Amino acid sequence: MLESLFKLEEHGTNLRTEAIAGLTTFLTMAYIIFVNPQILATTGMDQSAVFVATCLAAALGSAIMGFYANWPIAMAPGMGLNAFFAFTVVGTMGFTWQAALGAVFISGCIFVLLTVTGVRRWLVAGIPHSMRSAVAAGIGMFLGIIALKNAGIVVASEATYVALGHMTDPAPLLAMIGLFVIAALDTLKVKGAILIGILGITVVSIFLGLSEFGGIVSTPPSIAPTFLQLDILGAISTGILQVVLVFVLVEVFDATGTLIGVAKRAGLLTEDSGHTNPQLGKALLSDSSAIVAGSFLGTSSTTAYVESASGVLAGGRTGLTAIVVAVLFLAALFFAPLAGTVPAFATAPALLYVACLMMRELIDIEWDDITEAVPSALTALMMPLTYSIANGLAFGFISYAIIKLLTGRVREVHAATWLVAGLFLIRFAFLTE
Repeated sequence: MLESLFKLEEHGTNLRTEAIAGLTTFLTMAYIIFVNPQILATTGMDQSAVFVATCLAAALGSAIMGFYANWPIAMAPGMGLNAFFAFTVVGTMGFTWQAALGAVFISGCIFVLLTVTGVRRWLVAGIPHSMRSAVAAGIGMFLGIIALKNAGIVVASEATYVALGHMTDPAPLLAMIGLFVIAALDTLKVKGAILIGILGITVVSIFLGLSEFGGIVSTPPSIAPTFLQLDILGAISTGILQVVLVFVLVEVFDATGTLIGVAKRAGLLTEDSGHTNPQLGKALLSDSSAIVAGSFLGTSSTTAYVESASGVLAGGRTGLTAIVVAVLFLAALFFAPLAGTVPAFATAPALLYVACLMMRELIDIEWDDITEAVPSALTALMMPLTYSIANGLAFGFISYAIIKLLTGRVREVHAATWLVAGLFLIRFAFLTE
């Protein structure tokens, strides 16, 4: 039944491969279960309730993506979006967390409208060929810096912003060993190479006393403190238009960039089919709908996760991968201590390996054409260096439009590119106020 429902044979995969891919994706993004509640709790939200909302939002979003779009892309509250919610909207601008949730709901509705009317797809179609590859490579670089930071290989520095960590420390050392193991196993065509690497490093870390086995079962806390607590009228009456605009822009381009990058790695989007692929529309709608659902549950905007690339690399090609992720997020409600056993430096090798492979997309950029090369390079560079996929897209679109204009090649710029460049300029203007 599952084979026919998800068309496994047509996609050249099977139940075992999809299950391994789903587990791999889950392990690389399970950190959100613990990080998101900690960030949103700074707004006064109940941390235990946010923990449940995070798990449910991730499960629901991933299930929608799996069943409706049949894509191996997992959903969860987005990093960056939660920080904007907590530290900017509530912390700096002074809105209540209930009004901030209302803004998430409004932005989600706008997001759905853009998707249903085809405007979002039209915007996606306006991404130039070179920048499509730059988006994929930039997401890979973004994954890379996340991995290096989680492993302690790259650390903060007042003098140079970033610096090399202490490579003789256990975490960086084990992370690099994990990377070598994964690369070697994958080269030897060993199925589940990434999963083996993650679990292997986890076992070693437990034996070395670097991480503790957290237990098996825990009772899920109540979601009541955040469930249906969004204040839509409050969001409207307090003039939260600026916040909604930024949410929409970040949601549109963070999620769209991720969907394009990961789908391209999975072979779901080819240069021939491009954005005419009918499943892309379903994936976009799945992504949009999950935001609205998350606002009801009590969490910041959900988004497609770049970590889904690790599951794709493990062989995931259909929505069954996303369904496995959804089931595991539901299981995390009851087995939170077990889910937290895997340390960050054990998942870091998987993310770093995926990053290395995704950077191969740089070869498709038209490097001989400066008007294509510079915007593409900025797109890829700004994602990791500003820790934001949206910022990378902003610099890319704005520079693409301006350079084409200054070189007399304005006709090469799609109307969507002009619109997006303008919206990002507005976003920057708001953020600097």
